[in-house]
Amino acid sequence: MIRVALFSALSHTIFVVVGLLVYVLTTRIGHQRRPPSSAIGWVIGIVAFPYIAVPLFLVLGSRKFKRPERHLRSAIEPPPGGGPVWVTQLLASMELPGPAHNEMLVWHDDGPEALQRLLALVDGAQQRLDLSTFIFGNDEVGDAVVEALIRCTQRGVRVRLLIDAIGSVKTRAGTLRRLRAHGVRVRRFMPLLHNPRQGRLNLRNHRKVVVADGWHVWSGGRNLAVEYFCDRPDAPAWLDLTHEARGDLAVEAAAQFDLDWRTASGRRRGVSGPPPYTPVISEGPCAQWVASGPDHADDTVHALLLAAAYHAQQRILAVTPYFVPDDALLYAWCMASRRGVDVNVLVPARSNHLLADWARGRALRELCASGGKVWLLPQMAHAKAVVVDDDLALSGSLNLDGRSLFLNYEVMTAFYSTEQVQWLVGWFERQIATATPFNARQPGLLRDMGEGLVRSVGFQL
Repeated sequence: MIRVALFSALSHTIFVVVGLLVYVLTTRIGHQRRPPSSAIGWVIGIVAFPYIAVPLFLVLGSRKFKRPERHLRSAIEPPPGGGPVWVTQLLASMELPGPAHNEMLVWHDDGPEALQRLLALVDGAQQRLDLSTFIFGNDEVGDAVVEALIRCTQRGVRVRLLIDAIGSVKTRAGTLRRLRAHGVRVRRFMPLLHNPRQGRLNLRNHRKVVVADGWHVWSGGRNLAVEYFCDRPDAPAWLDLTHEARGDLAVEAAAQFDLDWRTASGRRRGVSGPPPYTPVISEGPCAQWVASGPDHADDTVHALLLAAAYHAQQRILAVTPYFVPDDALLYAWCMASRRGVDVNVLVPARSNHLLADWARGRALRELCASGGKVWLLPQMAHAKAVVVDDDLALSGSLNLDGRSLFLNYEVMTAFYSTEQVQWLVGWFERQIATATPFNARQPGLLRDMGEGLVRSVGFQL
């Protein structure tokens, strides 16, 4: 009996050691850099629950498919009307396409208007239409988009629809069959059952992009479901933002969709960044396509937000449905606030995810303790946007939490033109006028422990 017990203890110890070795080798060999809190979470999980954590890590652990490739680049100047030099140089160092001018660049803060513009873009496509979304709803908005896509194919337009397999898991199979029957090419991104070598189940495509003819793009935070656009009898539409552009930004969006479409087919071999593109427009609103995710060696948006925190001189405005930043980003924003930068963060008083509301408490209190301001919006806010001083605005699909910053396929647009930045500043001012200040009082012991547990487990692994 003693020998059996000793053998069991030895086997358990060996399994734990092997599990830790697998973690270290996978992380180091694959250049899988992680936030310290995420790394600690995996190590504790492997030691405490090895028979659960090790298989879970093998299935979900990888977060990058592209290894760092550094190419020395000379300092570049942004085009006339472009953004700060430090922004364009930083993004160029991470192999991202440069800023470019556009014929048209407008915001949509009104849900019905955003839906009208989306349907008009689809109906105006002449040759090809590409649509990518995280959620494709079974409601009047989803139905309207389906009908518009079918009208496209009936005009002879080549239509491709890319939906995330987890985000759109509730999308009716009959809807997709109908689209395919009318000639729409449909792909699911990372379905539940797929070859793990083709991608990890934990890495979701959260990008929302519609591109018509490679020259007209609609993008932002809205999924294709009714709550993102229209009031319902029991609840108002969610507060959200999208934008629309004609010009070089759409060319970059079309190239990005092509890469995502190939990735969804399982053909990651040979998939790299968009080919170099020479802008053809020399004036007009200036913007830059900033993609982030497993297909980039760097955590591009996270790096940009960190750098922005230390370059900011006047203000940082941010809105997000889920505020669970990593320690580095939170510290950078706290330091910005302590040195006099006016830091304002807007979040919904109650979001659609209870765990997110629990996990955000510590970060909100730390920001307030450093002099930052946190505002609670009366309705569900799904918008994702950041303004830094008067010359940089970001908006798109990325939430300020660990999943969006380090795991998901995401995309943000960097706006550099004064008109677009000031429009977003005005939008923030209108939302703050309807919000209430966050009460930063310290929670009880059980609440504090619960927040820490949810933050460590739910938003780090």
